[in-house]
Amino acid sequence: MPVASSSSPSPQPLRASCSQPQGAGRDAGFSLLELMVVVVILSVLALVVVPRVIDRPDQARAARAKADIASVVSAVKLYRLDNFRYPTTEQGLQALVSRPSSDPAPANWAEGGYMDRLPVDPWGQPYQYLSPGVHEEFDVFSYGADGSAGGTGVDRDIGSWTLN
Repeated sequence: MPVASSSSPSPQPLRASCSQPQGAGRDAGFSLLELMVVVVILSVLALVVVPRVIDRPDQARAARAKADIASVVSAVKLYRLDNFRYPTTEQGLQALVSRPSSDPAPANWAEGGYMDRLPVDPWGQPYQYLSPGVHEEFDVFSYGADGSAGGTGVDRDIGSWTLN
C-alpha cells in the first residue's frame, strides 16, 4: 500500500549554540548605577508601604480584645444557664474560673469552671465586668491602651456592647 506524501517539510532538529557572548570574560556584576536605581526603588516602596503596616499592631490588639471579650461573654452566658443569674460585680469574672464563696452562691456551678483562666487584655490589664451593666444586662470591657475610661483611637474602650 503506498503511503501518501505530505507537503509539509519534515522537522529539523534544533541545534544549541555554544558560542559565548562578547565580554563574558569581564566582570559580570552590577554597576554602581544599577545598584543605586534598585536602592531608590526600594526606598520609594518603603515610603508607601511602611505607614500602612505601622498601624496594624493597634488594629491587631483591638481585634484580640474583641475576641477575648466574646469568649468571656460566652462563658458568662453559660454560667447564667447553669445558675439562673449572672455573677455579681463583686464576684466578678473570677466566678468563671473558681466557685464564688460570696452570696448569691451558685447552686449548679460547673465542676472545672467555665474558663481555664481569665485572659488579660492586649495591654496587660484585666478585663472589667459589671452586672448589671451600663449598656446591657452585663458588660465585659477593656479600657484600651491608656487603661482609663473613655478615649479615642487606641485609647478607646472596647466592650461587649461593641461586638455587634
